Amino acid sequence: MTYNGHKNWNHWNVSLWINNDEGLFRLAQQFKREHRSRREAAKAFMDTISAMWDKTPDGAPWSVSSVYHAMEGL
Repeated sequence: MTYNGHKNWNHWNVSLWINNDEGLFRLAQQFKREHRSRREAAKAFMDTISAMWDKTPDGAPWSVSSVYHAMEGL
């Protein structure tokens, strides 16, 4: 079962925030440019964001997996 084309609600919500918040979007783009793989970029994003937030403002926990999938189209 999927949620709005994503693996689940959590992945959808993280993607929604990354793709619709300018600061998060720019941060994700920056990490994609600076790292060799999307997995490394997602881990770096998580290292940065987890110091500030453990969840999105909607309550979805950030995870490397959800960030990795959100970065797919960046």
